[in-house]
Amino acid sequence: MADPGYKSRLQNFKNRGKDQDEMRRRRNEVTVELRKNKREETLQKRRNVPVVDSTDEDDIEKSLSNTNLEQLVAQAAADDNPPLQLMAIQSARKLLSSDRNPPIDALIDSKILPILVKCLERQDNPALQFEAAWALTNIASGTSAQTNKVVQAGAVPLFLMLLHSPRQNVCEQAVWALGNVIGDGPVLRDYVIQLGVVEPLLSFIKPEIPIPFLRNVTWVIVNLCRNKDPPPPMATIEELLPALNALIHHTDVNILVDTVWALSYLTDGGNDQIQMVIDSGVVPKLIPLLSHKEVKVQTAALRAVGNIVTGTDEQTQVVLNFDALSHFPALLTHPKEKICKEAVWFLSNITAGNQSQVQAVIDAGK
Repeated sequence: MADPGYKSRLQNFKNRGKDQDEMRRRRNEVTVELRKNKREETLQKRRNVPVVDSTDEDDIEKSLSNTNLEQLVAQAAADDNPPLQLMAIQSARKLLSSDRNPPIDALIDSKILPILVKCLERQDNPALQFEAAWALTNIASGTSAQTNKVVQAGAVPLFLMLLHSPRQNVCEQAVWALGNVIGDGPVLRDYVIQLGVVEPLLSFIKPEIPIPFLRNVTWVIVNLCRNKDPPPPMATIEELLPALNALIHHTDVNILVDTVWALSYLTDGGNDQIQMVIDSGVVPKLIPLLSHKEVKVQTAALRAVGNIVTGTDEQTQVVLNFDALSHFPALLTHPKEKICKEAVWFLSNITAGNQSQVQAVIDAGK
């Protein structure tokens, strides 16, 4: 029979004076570099001018210095001259697509925002909708204050309307814009959720969707899951989990990495969210990714399963039942130090479990 005092003694030894939330916070501090790196990689929120566009960086800077913003705004408002209006909105978009110091504040101050938002309504002119949505996407890629200016101008309900556009490029640009708004933080995330973003967003996950578009959709799902103070509404998590369960089979590495990071954010929200992820049936699909050939996939999977084992003994056991420990000899000797650290932290959480779980770690090391 197991010693009933064993677990309490072990907990006191390993985490004296720390409750589970404190343990989880400490873990985040230890591995904050992983999340920071991920955020820098995925939050590429500005859509730049593509290579096929004739405007390069020097042209953009020259254009800015020669642009009379007052005149540009007047042309952008020229409803009675559609070609001139489109050209002006496109010029604003190009200015905002610069890699080097896009003039976001200057354009906000020029009062062009309400004009861009009004252009989103122009269902008779999809090209204008697209250019305006792209410009607003890039304004929303800036600071929190700049993102909020886009929201205050009334753009979000119109972006949601554009998700139903018959033009795929318009839909995709609206997805990108909404991702920037959602990525600002939990307040705007919940605002966009309340307006009904989840159902139309998930409707794009279908076999015929082009890979670049699906990457954008998955990136928005990551942003929906990212913040945990507070976490997304439970009803939203329930809506997202079947989609993540499907996307975890995807062969595109970018989509797979974002899918697994979304699961890692959800499992970082406490035991109730951990249980929702377990109940979704995704864990047996997650464990094999610990040995994926792509380091980015391994990193995200290790974070996700590591979060699950910060939960209850029963939740930890689910991970062990799917043979997670068999992946750890390779993870503990991984050439990437950050993966080794995550693997050690994972095992330390297992050994804070019950006696049979501690024994499982010992047996796996034999």
